[in-house]
Amino acid sequence: MASGLNILTKAPIAHDAEHAALVAACEPGVALCTIVGIEGSFSRRSGAQLAVHPDGSTTGSLADGCLERQLAADVKAATGPVVKRYGRGSPVIDFRLPCGGGLDILVDPQPDRLACRSAAKALDERRSATLDLPESDLLRARQFIPALRIAAFGEGPEIEALAIIARAANVEIGTNGSVADLRALDQYSAIVLLFHDHERERDILGQALASQAFYIGAQGGENARNARAMQLLRDGIAEEQLARIRGPIGSIAACRTPQTLALSVLCEIAGAYEKLQPHR
Repeated sequence: MASGLNILTKAPIAHDAEHAALVAACEPGVALCTIVGIEGSFSRRSGAQLAVHPDGSTTGSLADGCLERQLAADVKAATGPVVKRYGRGSPVIDFRLPCGGGLDILVDPQPDRLACRSAAKALDERRSATLDLPESDLLRARQFIPALRIAAFGEGPEIEALAIIARAANVEIGTNGSVADLRALDQYSAIVLLFHDHERERDILGQALASQAFYIGAQGGENARNARAMQLLRDGIAEEQLARIRGPIGSIAACRTPQTLALSVLCEIAGAYEKLQPHR
């Protein structure tokens, strides 16, 4: 198999939007704002974070820009960690959220740098992490999981399209790397096979099933799926292990172009990864 990107090459953690604010807060002078409560509907999860730099610029995203500007102003006025209400129920009557809901946000002008660095280091090493939150009875700790990682194998335009779309979405993806490395993939990794020649799947799937990957998917219709299952059973793979292999893959029932298939597969993987998040 042609070699390509090593599937275990680490991407800098700062490139992951979910952890970007945490990484920024490791630096002196950077404040950290964390959503600890949500009333009504909102476009971010509880635990979402925004870092505010000394010059008022921000890292991360919580809303449409208005909230970020308000938080930057409130950080300057804060003398210590404080939970403030924004939107519905807030005493600041001239500021409202677009969704009409209410947010409780922990504004911490001087977060624990050592704790932030410890959490960032754990995530960079592909380990989950926890950051205790001061002055908050609503959410006492922010829990993190490592960034999504995809190992993709295949040939032709389908795998090329998946690589392009995944990288555009800042998702770490390696293509046609070492099959032996698959066993080392963790429970925050996904494995995708995009072959038309299904004979090439056998060794890869054997290694994939020995990994902790939360998602294993292989392209192909019913005939390919049945043939694949029979071959793996003959290879000694247990039936309960076979149930880990998704097929057909993707969130769209029938894809007629490589780009649509790539979008469909990435959507399905992202949805499965979202279910692993500790905060909803």
